[in-house]
Amino acid sequence: MRVGLFVTCLGDTLFPGTGQAVVRLLERLGHVVEFPEEQTCCGQMHLNSGYADEGLALARRLAGVFAGYEAVVTPSASCAGMVREQLGEDAPPLYELSEFLVDVLAVDDVGAYYPHRVTYHPTCHSLRALRVGEKPQRLLRSVRGLDLVELPDALECCGFGGTFAVKNADVSTAMLSDKVRDVLDTRAEVVCAVDSSCLMHIGGGLTRGQTGVRTVHLAEVLASTEEEPWP
Repeated sequence: MRVGLFVTCLGDTLFPGTGQAVVRLLERLGHVVEFPEEQTCCGQMHLNSGYADEGLALARRLAGVFAGYEAVVTPSASCAGMVREQLGEDAPPLYELSEFLVDVLAVDDVGAYYPHRVTYHPTCHSLRALRVGEKPQRLLRSVRGLDLVELPDALECCGFGGTFAVKNADVSTAMLSDKVRDVLDTRAEVVCAVDSSCLMHIGGGLTRGQTGVRTVHLAEVLASTEEEPWP
């Protein structure tokens, strides 16, 4: 299958390894992955800030950039959810990574190996916008060597919420403190999620507390094999 990679602004500027992991994983599964260099922001930040017209224009531009692909895959539930909600039937065939693997390719086991104790944080957009359900956990349970432990109060928001974390910093920080406590209660080595934005927020709290717990995107876990472990 010819797949277009929508890497997102955050991935492009701060977490390029996540996009690289998506490419490695999908190519390992036998698909051709292309990266249209003219892609830009999907408009989510603008919509979150009240600039609806500007955000919608960017979403429509993104749809044009990815026209013609059999599937467009992104390592971001929030961006996928925003584009699909705003464009409806005019949206490209855009999937968050776990959706694409489970729903489109019908695979649970992608041949990954990741020998670590991992807890999974279900991000708000993955739950409430895309309704991915247990798809990420199904993929993680099939990873050899991985010990998946349940996160207490998993459905609670981490406090990021895009511009919410800036406009409501005190509330956001309080929510983050609760999430960090829940993560530490699992005694996990790694926190996994399908949105780099939430992982960035949670990772900041874990790092400032010198906890030693790492944040790793689902794509990076699934890209890792015994022969080629992900960095």
